[in-house]
Amino acid sequence: MILHEIITAIEEFAPLSYQESYDNAGLILGNPQQEITAALLTIDVTPAVINEAIAIGANCIISHHPLIFSGLKHLRGETDVERCVIKAIQHNIAIYAAHTNLDVVFCGVNHKIAQKLNLQHLQILQPTENNPNVGSGMIGNLAKPVPVLDFLEQVKQIFGCKVVKTSALCKSTISRIALCGGSGSFLIQQAKQQHADIFLTADIKYHDFFNAENQIIIADLGHYETEQFTKDIFYEILNKKFPTFALNFSLVTTNPITYI
Repeated sequence: MILHEIITAIEEFAPLSYQESYDNAGLILGNPQQEITAALLTIDVTPAVINEAIAIGANCIISHHPLIFSGLKHLRGETDVERCVIKAIQHNIAIYAAHTNLDVVFCGVNHKIAQKLNLQHLQILQPTENNPNVGSGMIGNLAKPVPVLDFLEQVKQIFGCKVVKTSALCKSTISRIALCGGSGSFLIQQAKQQHADIFLTADIKYHDFFNAENQIIIADLGHYETEQFTKDIFYEILNKKFPTFALNFSLVTTNPITYI
């Protein structure tokens, strides 16, 4: 398998032109003409993930979060990022990331979350002006209303959350759900306007919770927790096009947050 073929398959699904201006999605390390024998799918690239790729003989890592967000001025092995870059180059491991471009496509990160929740009648929460199937967040409905505490317990089980931070539980039942994988506080007002009962996302700051205004429940599940199923999207894209290609799910939990 040529690396260019893998890149093309992913970018046909989530074009790089959709990424945010601050992002660094795409090929991080490697030659597009490099022969790839196996790929490792992960959310983040860490030293443990690099070691895992070496151990299983995968010479390509496909991640959601880019290893390099901004330019590196030196490679001295002083940080985890520098150590990952050095070791990946030493072992001829290509690294590719699909980040905000995968967030905004209809069947991307948010659609996968909606699938896990069995939501119906899905729509992009904040679509772009020119395309209703591209944009931020997603909104949909449950088949029938669920008591709020029962719903939150289901969420904890589905996403493996040890804790969920919420605003006041101003709804007795949950029927309409807005969501955004990763940092979604910028969508709170849109979720309210779309009459969602609850907004599931991550990285909510203290003052953001006040924006619920007793109209919606804001629930912070955790950044990693909301994006952990992104590996499944990579697998589905590549396995559909290259069914005999060796794809491996990383067994490393890269969540940097520990709950005690």
